[in-house]
Amino acid sequence: MPLPSIPPHPWDVSPEAAMAIQHQWRERVIREDYLGEIRTVAGVDVGFEDGGRVARAAVVVLDFSALEPRQKVLARKVVTFPYIPGLLSFREMPVILESLAQLSEWPDVLLVDGQGIAHPRRLGIASHLGVWCDIPTVGVAKSRLVGQHAPVEDRPGAWQPLYDQGEVVGAALRTRSGVKPVYVSIGHRVSLETALDLVMRCARGFRLPEPLRLAHQFASQFEKVQK
Repeated sequence: MPLPSIPPHPWDVSPEAAMAIQHQWRERVIREDYLGEIRTVAGVDVGFEDGGRVARAAVVVLDFSALEPRQKVLARKVVTFPYIPGLLSFREMPVILESLAQLSEWPDVLLVDGQGIAHPRRLGIASHLGVWCDIPTVGVAKSRLVGQHAPVEDRPGAWQPLYDQGEVVGAALRTRSGVKPVYVSIGHRVSLETALDLVMRCARGFRLPEPLRLAHQFASQFEKVQK
């Protein structure tokens, strides 16, 4: 699937410049529903090889109603940006974009393993990716980066708002009983309410929603083959 031919900003920047870009781009995030009929949903997972020097991005596109895979793609790319908390997109997005460029069908919604606006500068990787590609995205993180929340009831679908500096930036969502919640936040063009509904509709008895679980599984299978 074609991506913008002229990058909106460079990736080879200093950490200070990266933070400045995040402050600028946060204004472009649409925090309400701006999406049509959802027929397909995709998950993207990024892993690392060769001691963290090579990033591997797997994207799995599923039929939304049946949650059956329709397409799988994978890309590998040498990492040029260091690991710095809060600047994940500058390390991982280049390889994600290469993976997405291989798709023959653009998904209606993309679930991203990472934060959306639940981020110190309100532009985590899910929001950054959504704005760059102008696609509805949802951040689904396994750990909390910012904010506080009340205890979440131990039942599927239970959630509590995630507050940071007095603002609701996401939610701690229990996708199944007996496991830790995931942290769901607006990526781009999706409201928090819709984001929570999408994640639960993609839940199939595991902690991670099916698109992200299958993307992680696909990437892990590739890693085993490489070894």
